[in-house]
Amino acid sequence: MATDTATRVLFDEPGPRGRATIRIATIVAAVIVVLLVAGAVWQFAVHGQLAAYKWQFFTYTAIIQTLVVEGIGNTFLATAVAAVVAFPFGLVLALGRLSRRRVLSRVSTAWIEFFRSMPMILVVYAFLLALPRSGLVLPVFWMLVVPMILVSSASTAEVFRAGIKAVDKGQWEAAQSLGLSPGLVLTTIVLPQAFRIVLPNLLTGLVSLLKDSTLGYVVSYGELMQQGKELVAYYHYMIQTYLVIALIYVLINWLLTRLASWLQARTGTRKTAAAPVAVDLEPAQ
Repeated sequence: MATDTATRVLFDEPGPRGRATIRIATIVAAVIVVLLVAGAVWQFAVHGQLAAYKWQFFTYTAIIQTLVVEGIGNTFLATAVAAVVAFPFGLVLALGRLSRRRVLSRVSTAWIEFFRSMPMILVVYAFLLALPRSGLVLPVFWMLVVPMILVSSASTAEVFRAGIKAVDKGQWEAAQSLGLSPGLVLTTIVLPQAFRIVLPNLLTGLVSLLKDSTLGYVVSYGELMQQGKELVAYYHYMIQTYLVIALIYVLINWLLTRLASWLQARTGTRKTAAAPVAVDLEPAQ
């Protein structure tokens, strides 16, 4: 029951015709992608881009140090710090938007809607170009991470709000009949179930944060893309370098996506087996 409710709230489940259309579209898209990749490989081979000496430099210790240790390490650092701050902040914003206090609800809603509609690169440029003119100069790391936090907190807030509203309303009423205070119902009954519901979506948000970290090149933060840019400037092997970087991102995002799918299947099975009771919050209108 809880799983079905979460599914309906977080996305519309397609019917038989919709699933068939999705399967056909997936097959067609896969064939197109395979043809494009084959065509690209053929073009690379024709123009000598697959020559061994153009790929050999990836075996150098200095290159491995630059891409793997520094590039991936800095990417993970920025992503982790942004997630540690943005996810709890998103929960606070979600609770604020659901609050019966009109001022708090409106402020939270305004924050969420503003940063949800704001392209992150525009926020990065604001921290890079606009704020220093006002006397506020942040270190390069925070010029990237703070915009990631601001934008991600808004989208994460909506994920948490959907998870909270997905908890069955009957649990709120059952808890109140037992004499529990609203705050106790929220912390001990609603939020634990909401966390289980939105956990796969939070991992998807983590993937988005990882991709947002590629904007580090704007502020010259040494994440993976910036390190690749410097390697291209030094070795002049642009195609090879960016292909390797693309493969690294695909591998990382694939692992995170698989983890999200595994958690969704695991928590879904657990919720169905345990048949937990659920709660909803009454948002301020």
